[in-house]
Amino acid sequence: FLARVQSVHGLPVSQRAMDLTQLVVSELVTNARKYAPGPVLLDLRIAGDTVEVVVWDSDPVLPVARAADAGRVGQHGLEIVMAVAQGFEAQREPVGKRITARIALADDPGGAVTGLTPQ
Repeated sequence: FLARVQSVHGLPVSQRAMDLTQLVVSELVTNARKYAPGPVLLDLRIAGDTVEVVVWDSDPVLPVARAADAGRVGQHGLEIVMAVAQGFEAQREPVGKRITARIALADDPGGAVTGLTPQ
């Protein structure tokens, strides 16, 4: 998707954005498949200078980021997504929920790697 955005539409997409998008898709779809009883939908779209990764699943329970715990084995997916995303939303839908993560297409000129901090 991002390679096509870059080649067909001429938008700048950094290698970092491609890698982070793949990671976020993997984490969000894995969580949806693991915890939701029904189907999962994935949508990728460009919104300004970001790519939005939108995952819908049939479970209405919103995810909750856990406090960082280096001793915990597994269940770090949401922490990872929030650490690399410039925006994150979880919304209930009439059926299930929709998770949206936004990732900057271009690297920050100052080189900052910022995301959201789980609370």
